[in-house]
Amino acid sequence: MTKSLYAIGGGQMVEAIIRASLKNRAIDSETTYVVDISPNRVRHLAETYHVNASSEFHADALDAADLILLGVRPQDDWAGIAKKIGVSGKKKTLISIVAGVTVKQLTEALGDEDYPIVRIIPNTLTDTGFGVSGAALNGAAKRENVDEFLRSFGKVDYIPEKQIDIYTGYAIAGPNYVYNFYLALTNAGVLGGLSRKQANDIALENLQGAAKMLEITGKHPYELLDINNSAGGVGIAAQHELDASDFAAGVQNAVLAAIKRTTELGKEH
Repeated sequence: MTKSLYAIGGGQMVEAIIRASLKNRAIDSETTYVVDISPNRVRHLAETYHVNASSEFHADALDAADLILLGVRPQDDWAGIAKKIGVSGKKKTLISIVAGVTVKQLTEALGDEDYPIVRIIPNTLTDTGFGVSGAALNGAAKRENVDEFLRSFGKVDYIPEKQIDIYTGYAIAGPNYVYNFYLALTNAGVLGGLSRKQANDIALENLQGAAKMLEITGKHPYELLDINNSAGGVGIAAQHELDASDFAAGVQNAVLAAIKRTTELGKEH
């Protein structure tokens, strides 16, 4: 069942969510309203997705929506916006993607402890159907009211709010680690003598194929490595170099640094 949506903030992430949700028919363009301070963004969203877009806050459209998506930047006046939502008189589920802003902070700004709030960290892989978004619900929010919408732009994992920072640094930043590995692998192919196109195509095939093997076999990566690493062969020679490098530690340290930075950003608001 499609939901009517009122989105506050029309940036790249909100646009990606709307694009995927429209495609998967979780929302309808006629009952989707977006407000953004940039006239260029308003025009772009209206012309591209045929949604209702404006630079002005409209209380009537807010009251008519099933879901409210708060997608402004953490340095913007999110608290003032939340206060406007809280005094509107009707309790609609508020879905917040404002980085670092907690459910408690939103509740205080809304001025209502019983207002339904869902805090999500959306994955940037919205157009693919892959990627997992972490969602934390307060006691007033009901999963059935938001589940179809959240799953329209990827998979969703309902988690305690204390795991939000971990999700941000690991799951949401996850594509960054993959892109970096892909880049390193393709550069290695070019270094070895392949053309850039050859290296790109082969690396993409291997990434997709290896991920599929993990999924369909259910085997541990070590078991799959044993298939490729015959005694004294090419695979085990490459494995030896990887084991001797700081490859694994580099990835792990990057994840921990991302989690740490997420926590720091949250304390700045």
